[in-house]
Amino acid sequence: MNDEWKAEFRNVWDRGVAAWKAGRRSARSMFEPKDVAFLATIGCTAQELFDFVDDFVDYGDFDFETVLAVTAIRREYFLEVMHGQPAGRIVPMRELPPKSAKADGIAWLPRIIVKARLKLRGEMDPDLMYGCGGDRPFLREHHVTLPQFLQLVRDKGDDDRAIIDAVKKASARG
Repeated sequence: MNDEWKAEFRNVWDRGVAAWKAGRRSARSMFEPKDVAFLATIGCTAQELFDFVDDFVDYGDFDFETVLAVTAIRREYFLEVMHGQPAGRIVPMRELPPKSAKADGIAWLPRIIVKARLKLRGEMDPDLMYGCGGDRPFLREHHVTLPQFLQLVRDKGDDDRAIIDAVKKASARG
C-alpha cells in the first residue's frame, strides 16, 4: 500500500496547526488551495480537517494519530467503495436523528451511527462534525475510540443491530 499520502497529510495537518496558532481560524483561511486539492484526493474536506485541528489546539482533543486513523478509514472507503468520486450530496443536520434519540436505551447511538455513515460517504453537513463534543463523551462512556466506531460502522454497513450489539459489548467490557 502506498503510504505517501500519510506524509503529505501530516504536512497539511502541521500547516493547519501553525495557521491556527497564527490566527487563521477558519477552514477557508487555514489551508492553501494546494492543501485543499490534496485533501479532496483522499476524501477529506478542509472543514473536516479544520474541525480536528481546532479541537486539537483549543481543547487538546484528537491527536494526529487519531485523525490519521479516521482519515485512513474514510480514504479507503472513498477510493475503494466510491471509486474516488464525491457523493455529490450533503445531508442537512435536520435529517439526523435527534440528540435525544435512543437505541436499546442508549442515548446518542442512533445519531452517531448516522454521522459515521455520513462521514464514510462524505455527506456531512459542514456544520456537523464526526467526533463533536457530543460524540466524544458517548464514545468514552462506551469504551470505543473514534476510529474504532467508524471502522465498526464501515464493517457492519446498514446492520444497525450489529452496531448496537457491538457497542453494548464494548460498554460491558469497560
